[in-house]
Amino acid sequence: MITIDLVENRMNKALELGATDSVNAGDPDLVEKVKPMAPDGLGVDVAIEAVGIPQTFKTCLEIVRPYGTVANAGVHGKAVELPIQDMWISNVTLRMGLVDCNTVGKLLNMVRAGRLNARAMATHHFKLDQIEEAYDLFANAAEHQAVKVVLTA
Repeated sequence: MITIDLVENRMNKALELGATDSVNAGDPDLVEKVKPMAPDGLGVDVAIEAVGIPQTFKTCLEIVRPYGTVANAGVHGKAVELPIQDMWISNVTLRMGLVDCNTVGKLLNMVRAGRLNARAMATHHFKLDQIEEAYDLFANAAEHQAVKVVLTA
């Protein structure tokens, strides 16, 4: 599993949680670095777009292998180019949609079984009456090395 991000802290957290490699998203040779990391050098099986900006979507399309899948989880506020002619010839699958809570049960079962360490992603904890402080901190997540903020009663 390869993590790609601009923020070193998030990449380090991904490596801690099981990613095998990391590449800085600002690297101009990102595509040339990622593709060879795949077993046959053709690209990744699945590229997950989780940011919601045109460049990250484009990058996913560039690093996914023929017959691979791009999973778009990011919330896009701008139109993105969909090079359907390239995706079609490479048999790339595009999956996307709003969070609909259909996977919550599966995720909770993964946490219960110890397959997903939800606690490790929680880097900051606040009481509910500190919600404004928590929001301010998360608004500057990179500065505070925040991955996930947890609010408790």
